[in-house]
Amino acid sequence: MNFAPLIKEVGRGSKGARDLTEAQAEALFGQILDGVVPDLELGALLLSLRIKGEAASELNGFERAMQARTAHITVPSLLDGGNSPRCVLLPTFNGARKQANLLPLVALLLAREGVPVLIHGRHDFDSRESPFALLASLGLPLASSVAEASAQLQATRLACLPLALLNPGLDALMALRPRLGVRNSGHSVAKLLDAAPGRSVRVVAVTHPEYLDSMGQALLGLTANGGRALLMRASEGEAYAHLRRKAQLYGFADGQRSDLHPADTTDIDWPLSDACSATANAALIRAMLDGSAAVPPRITEQVRALTGLARD
Repeated sequence: MNFAPLIKEVGRGSKGARDLTEAQAEALFGQILDGVVPDLELGALLLSLRIKGEAASELNGFERAMQARTAHITVPSLLDGGNSPRCVLLPTFNGARKQANLLPLVALLLAREGVPVLIHGRHDFDSRESPFALLASLGLPLASSVAEASAQLQATRLACLPLALLNPGLDALMALRPRLGVRNSGHSVAKLLDAAPGRSVRVVAVTHPEYLDSMGQALLGLTANGGRALLMRASEGEAYAHLRRKAQLYGFADGQRSDLHPADTTDIDWPLSDACSATANAALIRAMLDGSAAVPPRITEQVRALTGLARD
């Protein structure tokens, strides 16, 4: 592939750059994930896309290339003789910074309801507490293979996998963040990863408001053939609801978007815990699970929304 014409399209600055077609984006991202783009051209492309921002057409193309290279887990087929819930996919790429990370609480509450959950991701932030150290403190170690994760889903309804086992090329792309100093398109498209096509609920948590629009447009197409997804504002970059901010939960089913909190227009007063260390964070989550500490209302709302999408 000749990369110069593509760099010329996306690299003309925020006002002069043009979006790639879906076909161009799919072919390019496939080459990136396969590791065949030379470093010079790769850096130029990643930074140009970072400045321009990914269009919906590009996200669609990137997602197809990613999905073609993503391993699939096996979702439990039946639960208590009834209809099997979909598997909720919770990505984790950030970790705790100033407040406790409650993503594992969401996962454990869903599993308690019989909804299978796969937590997947990577961590390379020296300034943040690792989500995988937190998971280990909760007795939820990373599976060593996709097959092991599938077995854990069957046995306990909860499994954790490093991104490297689901998509090595995407993991390598995201690992460039410390070297480049900024995130790249891999961090955006990773939120759309589907390790159980047709049997999943993708949780897409975004930090910046503009991504609610671009990700929302992408999810309309990605859920058109029976897919399910929850689009939401992230909390410190993680896929759990902010405990104070007004709820922003948007469900996607069969290519249709619904506002799951149409009447929720105000923030609430809820204390934020600074228990960021793995040990303290795990203790807080255990207290919420056993009832000695209250589960935040925003978390309850998110779990309810995900349970509905999983059983739909």
